[in-house]
Amino acid sequence: MQNSSITLRLHSLQLPFSSTWKYGILALAILLLLGALTILAYQMCQLQKHSRTGKKKKYDSGDGVKMRAENGLWGKKMPPLLLDSSQQSDVDMEARTSVLGKAESHMKSGAEMVELGAGLDAPHPCLSCSITEDPSSDPSPLPSSQGSLKFSLLYRRERCELLVSDLEVRGLPSHRHTEVAVWLRLLRRVPSHAPALQCVVQEWQSRAVKNCSGTAFGEHFVCSLQDAEMERSTLKMEVQHFDKYSRNATLGEVRVALSQLKASQSLVLCVELQKTTKDVVGEVLLSLRCLPISQRMEVGLLKAKTYPPRSAAEKSIYARIDVSCRRHRQKHQKSRPQAHTSLIIFNETFLFPMPQAAAWDSSVLVSLYEVGPEPRHLIGQAIVGRNTARDAADHWDLMAKSIQQPVAQWHPLLI
Repeated sequence: MQNSSITLRLHSLQLPFSSTWKYGILALAILLLLGALTILAYQMCQLQKHSRTGKKKKYDSGDGVKMRAENGLWGKKMPPLLLDSSQQSDVDMEARTSVLGKAESHMKSGAEMVELGAGLDAPHPCLSCSITEDPSSDPSPLPSSQGSLKFSLLYRRERCELLVSDLEVRGLPSHRHTEVAVWLRLLRRVPSHAPALQCVVQEWQSRAVKNCSGTAFGEHFVCSLQDAEMERSTLKMEVQHFDKYSRNATLGEVRVALSQLKASQSLVLCVELQKTTKDVVGEVLLSLRCLPISQRMEVGLLKAKTYPPRSAAEKSIYARIDVSCRRHRQKHQKSRPQAHTSLIIFNETFLFPMPQAAAWDSSVLVSLYEVGPEPRHLIGQAIVGRNTARDAADHWDLMAKSIQQPVAQWHPLLI
């Protein structure tokens, strides 16, 4: 009895103490919960304000319209490639409308400028221009103050030699170009089904000289040339800004038709630099296939037609493929070397990553190089893309429409 009474007394003493602790802990938990809910509500209000201001800025900008079109009802129904094509067509229509408006406002002044430009841009009687357009060159002509090239030509009929000497560049802007060099190519027309097909008989490069008021190189170049080949030969001289750390920038060119050159008579000319143009030196058969699921593009290098090598030494040829997406060049890939003949068969495919959004702002550049005992030299290049020449752009459009299906087409090799 005594033990039970002691137990009851202890229980009666502990009961109010434990209840107080329980109610205190419950009250503290409720306060913490209310504080957390208050902080959460405040953060949600701030996030909603930022999202509203961000949406207003996004819809007010030009990119916001594009994002709404991609994420709205049109973006869900239309494939990405077709959506890009529709947007591109709208941009083209706006550009054409603005161009037509400017053309109408300047029609009268444009007629006077055409008459004046016809008198200034009259070609030299010894010059022959190329009919092949350069897709990468600036369509505007060179200004008259861009410079000129002075040179001397002599054909020795008894030796069957062509002598080029006394090269001198005049009138180049000295503050832009520190060193200049002249690249010479002797071209000859080749009878073929392709129009304006030519072959590079021989090429030289002068030494780089510091640009001044009159830059003289003090070099001469000799080439073996038969009398019967004079009618079909052209001498092309390009003045380049020499840069040993990057690519040389072409400043202009001069072309001389050797058919008008008399034998055993030295001809001294001083000709203004003209806009650079490309020459067709072969063809390449390319296959393109769009793989939108894996976001890749397959480039197939099938065949190439070039003029056989000049020397009897065995030489091989390989191709380098460069893909640029939004002006960012990806890692290039090379083909296996093949024997340099008139018809080269590669039959190789290369895979490149190609995001769907960048499919309309990409291009493929194929460069053929000849290697042998001497250092490699470029034979020709072909570029395919939507913003390139007409035939290359058509090939690119067919590739975009024929999803998962390869599309092959011949393209000219330019140099």
